[in-house]
Amino acid sequence: MPHKENKEITLKGIGGSPGICIGKAYLVDKQGVDVVPKYTIFNGDLETEKKRFKVAVKKALDELHKIIIDTPEELRENAQILETHAVLLKDKMLYGRTIETIDRERINAEWALRKVVLAIKPLFESMGDSYLRDRAEDVVNVSDRIMKHLTGAQVININNIDKRVILIAKELSPAETSQINLDRVMGFVTDRGGRSSHTSIIARTLEIPAVLGLEKITSIIHNDDIIIVDGTAGVVVINPSDETLAETESRKNAYEARRALYARSGHLPATTKDGLIMAVMGNIELPEEVVAVRDRGGDGIGLYRTEFQYMARKSFPGEEELFEHYREVVELMPDKPVTIRTLDINGDKAVAYASEPEENPVLGLRAIRYCLQKPKVFMTQLRAILRAAHFGQVRLLLPMISRIEEIIEAKRLLAEATDSLKKDGIAHQKKIPVGVMIEVPSAAIMADTLAKEIDFFSIGTNDLIQYTMAIDRNNRHVAYLYSPINPAVLRLLKHITDSAARYDIPVFMCGEMAGEVIYVPILLGMGLKELSVNPQSIPIIKDAIRLLNLDQAKKFVEKLLKQNTAEKIEHLVQSTYGELLNNGNFKTWER
Repeated sequence: MPHKENKEITLKGIGGSPGICIGKAYLVDKQGVDVVPKYTIFNGDLETEKKRFKVAVKKALDELHKIIIDTPEELRENAQILETHAVLLKDKMLYGRTIETIDRERINAEWALRKVVLAIKPLFESMGDSYLRDRAEDVVNVSDRIMKHLTGAQVININNIDKRVILIAKELSPAETSQINLDRVMGFVTDRGGRSSHTSIIARTLEIPAVLGLEKITSIIHNDDIIIVDGTAGVVVINPSDETLAETESRKNAYEARRALYARSGHLPATTKDGLIMAVMGNIELPEEVVAVRDRGGDGIGLYRTEFQYMARKSFPGEEELFEHYREVVELMPDKPVTIRTLDINGDKAVAYASEPEENPVLGLRAIRYCLQKPKVFMTQLRAILRAAHFGQVRLLLPMISRIEEIIEAKRLLAEATDSLKKDGIAHQKKIPVGVMIEVPSAAIMADTLAKEIDFFSIGTNDLIQYTMAIDRNNRHVAYLYSPINPAVLRLLKHITDSAARYDIPVFMCGEMAGEVIYVPILLGMGLKELSVNPQSIPIIKDAIRLLNLDQAKKFVEKLLKQNTAEKIEHLVQSTYGELLNNGNFKTWER
């Protein structure tokens, strides 16, 4: 039945994957997962109840392994996501605690599992980093799979859909998303999830539009409602008017034309009108994302976040495992640089086996501070990176540097790692470029001193802006203060680039500011040599660079730095470059 009201409804969510589709809604019914019984288990039946839980986990594991085997070729590179879910099924945090809860509280397996999940979820959801907040969804996906086998609920089989539809669900797990048939499914919309969720990553791999985090969309949309999904803007329109349909169809056609253009031009160099070639690279979290960077013409990997290998497991990964991951990335980008950022956990990137309670973890023992206090963990990663560097062009990036002593100690440990590999007779690269993330105001202020100790700077604008303005950008009450073009932020950026130029070291940027087309003239004019963005934005940023003139951009920056408010700067940016860069041909999809 179509929606009873024929009134157009527009809902704003999170753009999980760019693109636009128009079609009929198809609701995916979870069938009973939310209905969890609770009852007491008597002593004599406790072992039977625990065995029932173990059998449900075994069935879920077998089911997941079958899905992994049957995963279509275009998603084969994302099989690691499903492997992660398989590991979570037997993880002590979920599996062990549930059995302990059944035993200790004498309650049924369904209720024990529900209780454990409700305790685990907030640990992830309270993290400041969006990628790690979205790991809470992995726990929910895995527990839902077990719950279906405990309650006898029917398992979703997206393969059975036999018409062209847009999927609507409370949530689609990576396992469910991996079953999507592109001939049948145009896009999807969910109540839960975020840009960094694994489901979102798969949607981007499939290049189908997705809008996530709409909270109650499943209670608003009915089967066969005509809907518009705009994954670029993060908008869903229910029962669109004829005018809205016509306007959306026009934008859809323009988007498809742009995507075809980018596919053809992405591999061309990003050369300004006066001859400067700027490198545009990709940010990745998973090795399988390298393909997206390569296919879109990325000039290398500007930021490889290594935290994923430490998640969803019981202990720290070993050197061999890390080495294999790093080598895979390096070998997929032959003759191009791969920038590996060392471990940035704790704080807002905590993992259960490595965490210690802190009152304010975001300002606590995290990133380089954590690694220097855990030299064995750090040494394992450094050895793995040096070994991978033997197979290509690897650059080492140290996160969250706040003082020069951290650089000196990190370099000492790197030299120690090199010596140990030499003694062990293991192939490795003896010397690799070492850079630091400039994301703490103290590092920005001391940039002229730090530049003497390292080979390059990489500016992480996400944290730098937050720390400079003393705000949490996820706090809606102060989010308005988060602006890359605040005068204080721009002056810090200029000081960083001037300091680097004085000591002849390159400055890169891997924060979100680098992926915003309208800011490219500012970064070009400040002297940045390389931008690293989400893979989808690579060809867009490259095309924007080709429209610009370096000398003009430098003069433009001089004008900007004389302004004293973000509003004045915004006006100057838009009046100078708005028509050129924001004419609809260069709209960046924000990750």
